[in-house]
Amino acid sequence: MDEICAGEILLLIKYGELALKGKNRPAFEKRLCENIGTQLKGSEYRITRRFGRLYVETLDKYFDLVTSALKNTFGIVAFSRALKVPKEMGKIEESALILAGELFKGQRGSRFKVEARRADKSFPLNSYEIACKLGDLLLKSISGLKVDVNNPDWILNIEVRDSVYLYGPEIKGPGGLPLGSSGRSMALLSGGIDSPVAAYLMGKRGLKIEAVYFHTPPFTSEKALAKVKELAEILSRYLLGISLYTVPFSEAQVRIKERAPAAQMTLLMRAAMMKMAEKLADRRNCNSLVTGESLGQVASQTAASLRFTGNQPSLPVFRPLIGLDKEEIIKIARRINTFETSIQPFEDCCTLFTPKHPLIKPNLKRMQDSFRSLQIEELLEIAVNSADVFSF
Repeated sequence: MDEICAGEILLLIKYGELALKGKNRPAFEKRLCENIGTQLKGSEYRITRRFGRLYVETLDKYFDLVTSALKNTFGIVAFSRALKVPKEMGKIEESALILAGELFKGQRGSRFKVEARRADKSFPLNSYEIACKLGDLLLKSISGLKVDVNNPDWILNIEVRDSVYLYGPEIKGPGGLPLGSSGRSMALLSGGIDSPVAAYLMGKRGLKIEAVYFHTPPFTSEKALAKVKELAEILSRYLLGISLYTVPFSEAQVRIKERAPAAQMTLLMRAAMMKMAEKLADRRNCNSLVTGESLGQVASQTAASLRFTGNQPSLPVFRPLIGLDKEEIIKIARRINTFETSIQPFEDCCTLFTPKHPLIKPNLKRMQDSFRSLQIEELLEIAVNSADVFSF
């Protein structure tokens, strides 16, 4: 990587789990670099991989755009704006004074700490000696500074690698694994709070997410569909784009209502959705399904109910919210900006057909017999074949 030129800035990127991937680590790093590049479309940049770090060089005018993109890129634990200098103590001291002065004048506070890491063992000073030397320099050179190693207002970081990198406070990334490094998955997306959060969390675990929504006109309005599209658009910012498949479910829903006992309706509709989601997943080369189910939250999400609905597809079903309570889920929804859209008052198909007394402890064999008696397979196939797709 060349020295940073006038008008350019350098961002040092840290990742977490990728460092533990052994021989597969280069593949994960490559995927992360590709994803960062996708996020940074429309800006000028260079990405470099070196010794457990990624570096992004860009123009100062793109700083806000790049920062916003990196905050949303799975696999990034933290990143910082950095200075890069040669491995000469005079240059290091000069840059440390500049950076510390900016942090102090920027009202970061007066209590500071210097943390040094010497990855290049040929450098004459060890990590402790570097930290002590620079800390002493800052104390003597900048009036008002105080050393506080236990509770500093800010930390000046120095890493001695191929060059020396100096940086201040870190900006948090989402963590996780690079999107696409764990395969592809089909998420069942409703207009509620839970399913967008589930899709986000499994994207964070490296799954490239596609989504399916079961549309039931005239029982639900076009506004309900518009709401789901808006949720997909929000998710696309984290998921590097998303394809949303809308499957017409009205005929199958009417068949279930006509032939099923009222108490079984919700579970049978859910089973039909799982069947259709699997059909679509197979066509899209997805190797799993994602749902927003949370154990015990509603009648269709008791352990016995999940045993039945989860028994319908042969693909694995990921339920990242299974052990979270509603407040925990809402907290994530607010953070990823899906909450306000999710609470718009447009009902989904399951809400409209909810029985007064749904089963909470269904008998597996009895439910399987009921599902077979619907003779609904052809309707499900037609529905999947009639799906529309929207890209975000």
